[in-house]
Amino acid sequence: MNSNSRYYHDDECDSCGREKKAKREKKEDLCPTIIKCSTPGAVTIPTATIVGTSFTPTSLTLNTACLCNPSAKIEFTSNIVATAFTGSISFQVFKQCVNQFTPVPVGPAFSYTELVAITESSTFSFFICDCDSCFNDCCTYTVVVTVNAITVGVLTINNATLGAIATCQTTGCC
Repeated sequence: MNSNSRYYHDDECDSCGREKKAKREKKEDLCPTIIKCSTPGAVTIPTATIVGTSFTPTSLTLNTACLCNPSAKIEFTSNIVATAFTGSISFQVFKQCVNQFTPVPVGPAFSYTELVAITESSTFSFFICDCDSCFNDCCTYTVVVTVNAITVGVLTINNATLGAIATCQTTGCC
């Protein structure tokens, strides 16, 4: 800064700027961020499982009562162990909130398919965003695995975990 700019105030350097910055930070504090993880779960899909059979490897309850217009990123991860497995399954996240009678799907279904009998282990993960919530309360997110084609061999889904990061969709609350 030179002598001709003595009346210039940089927002980050003067006391007025610090007050503005503190107000911005305080406004951001009005909307907390929630981070939550489920406990790991597992399911085994036995040989010759019928098409349409469903399994639930994990679920997570998320309370967004303190959030205004909540937005959540839901992450699923697992280890898949195939033993001479062929078949096709899909993973779909469903959400059921306090005043709902049935769960509703959130995001697309994700497929895992093996066309040739295989014995191996691999990771399987995906994430979805839930921004269409008009509920500011407890919702349970559940991953449902559905068999899409008759299976041969055994498929085990280990360490299935859901994680959630939720916050307000706007910078300030309503």
